Amino acid sequence: MSNLKISLAGDLGSGKTTVGEILTKKYNLEKVSIGKILRVMAEEHGMSVADFNKYMESHPEYDKIVDDKLIEHESMQGNFLFDSRLAWHFVPSSFKVYMQVDIKTSAERIINAGRNDEKYDDVDSAIRELKKRRESEIVRYNSLYGVDIMDMSNYDLVVDTNGKTPEEVADIIIKNFEIWLKR
Repeated sequence: MSNLKISLAGDLGSGKTTVGEILTKKYNLEKVSIGKILRVMAEEHGMSVADFNKYMESHPEYDKIVDDKLIEHESMQGNFLFDSRLAWHFVPSSFKVYMQVDIKTSAERIINAGRNDEKYDDVDSAIRELKKRRESEIVRYNSLYGVDIMDMSNYDLVVDTNGKTPEEVADIIIKNFEIWLKR
C-alpha cells in the first residue's frame, strides 16, 4: 500500500506517541511528530512546553512554522503518521483519529513517562498544568484557524484509551483504518 496517511490527535497523555510507534511499524510509515518539534522550540526559548504554548498565543509565527510542515504533506506522496493536534485540518486526506483519556490518567501517564521537559511534583499539579496547556491550545487554534479541536465530528475515529493497552488501541485503529481504506 502506498500513500497512506494517518493523523493522531488527542488528549495529552492519551498514548499518541506509543500507539503511533505501533502504527508506524505496522504500515511502514514515516512519523511526523509536531510535539517533538514544539518541544525543541520550547527548549530553544528556555521555556516549558506549557509556557511555550502560552507564548505562542501571542506569537502566531511559530504556529505557522509548524503548520507549513503539515500543509506540505497533503500533496506529498508517501506513507506518513502525523502525531499532531491539527494534522486532521492540514492533511484532510489522512485517516483522522482522536484519542481520548481522562485527565487523571493523562497526568499519571505523563508523570510515569519521565519526560525531561514535563516534570510535575504530583498528579494534582500535573492535572492543573495539563488543563492550562489544553485550554491554551483550544484558544490558540480557534483564534488562528477557527477550528475546534474538541469537536469530535472532525475525526474519522474517536478512541477512548482509558484502561486499554497501546496494542489494544492500535488494534482498534488498524481495524477501522482498513475499513476506511476500502471506502
